[in-house]
Amino acid sequence: MDTAENITPLQRAATALRFTRSSYFLLSLFLTIIALILVVWWPLAQDYLATADPTIPLWKQMDWLLVGIFLVMTLLIMAGADIKRDAWMVLVGLAGGLAIEGWGTQTLLWSYYTAERPPLWIIPAWPIATLAIDRLTRLLDALLPQLSEKVEKTLLGVTFGGFYVLMLFFVWPTLDKSLTILALIACALLPFTPASRRTMLFTFLAGSALGYFLEVWGTTRACWTYYTMQTPPFFAVLAHGLAAAAFWRIGLLVKRLLAPLYHMIFKPASLRSA
Repeated sequence: MDTAENITPLQRAATALRFTRSSYFLLSLFLTIIALILVVWWPLAQDYLATADPTIPLWKQMDWLLVGIFLVMTLLIMAGADIKRDAWMVLVGLAGGLAIEGWGTQTLLWSYYTAERPPLWIIPAWPIATLAIDRLTRLLDALLPQLSEKVEKTLLGVTFGGFYVLMLFFVWPTLDKSLTILALIACALLPFTPASRRTMLFTFLAGSALGYFLEVWGTTRACWTYYTMQTPPFFAVLAHGLAAAAFWRIGLLVKRLLAPLYHMIFKPASLRSA
């Protein structure tokens, strides 16, 4: 029989990311959201489909980067799914995504091709990405060795300190905006509130990795454009990591604050009838 000492990292990863009954519920919910977006914003879908050239084979016109991102994120959100656990991340992802998109588009740090500030059709992408990043974080945690407390503190300081300097340079033109000041304050406080430095570091890394592919796709297809005109700016890639770490930390806080209400509503029937 395997013990905790002789279980390999790959076995830990397979256990943490196995498909569950909740996996297929999340898949159906994911596909339903995509279908709703297509129905509600059908004119945008029509404009995109209109770019197809019937004289060119379809496989040559396929956006393979988008297809790859879609497939990877679909598999990730299904891995190790747990509705009770994931519900918190979905709520935080929705609220956090709306706040970030509102800040960026209102200050014109970036803009969408539809000129909406922000476009509501992009908001559902945030909780989906949040779930995918959670799975990547759990994969990293299972595969990578433990780090000493000193190493974790050093990496945390270098990572978030370096990001903050980069952020200051990027948002400098909007430093007179209240939304930017609030964003800077929030990012400055985040490294001092980790419940787990290891999880925060891995979440930042996983968010940045996924963010790279999302940003490359979005900026090279002109779906959104940064004021620097870079495709994409390095800050935007790392900002996905920072946002993921913030969502994780806020999710823990929200869960702790709302836990009494949650247990009051969903307490066992035996206790309700007592």
